[in-house]
Amino acid sequence: MTKYEVTLEKEACDGIFACLTRDPRFVEDEDGLATIDPDADPIYDATGEETVTVEAGRVVATFDDDRVDETKKAAQACPVDAIEVREVSE
Repeated sequence: MTKYEVTLEKEACDGIFACLTRDPRFVEDEDGLATIDPDADPIYDATGEETVTVEAGRVVATFDDDRVDETKKAAQACPVDAIEVREVSE
């Protein structure tokens, strides 16, 4: 499995939500913009190894699973490049 970090810049997000259709862990937040919720996917159970922090307009999530391709597709679909995905070493 791959450990990877996902960064979502809330200020850059414009609420088009193209990411939501590629990775169901991206959801609409109370502010009408995207955020990340590991428990939002009805098909896959969150493992409990995920971390999500929100600070200064940035959502940073770390995952250790085999779904990095879905997340990369969500980032590629974002028309304002608000999402970055990078693999991290253990």
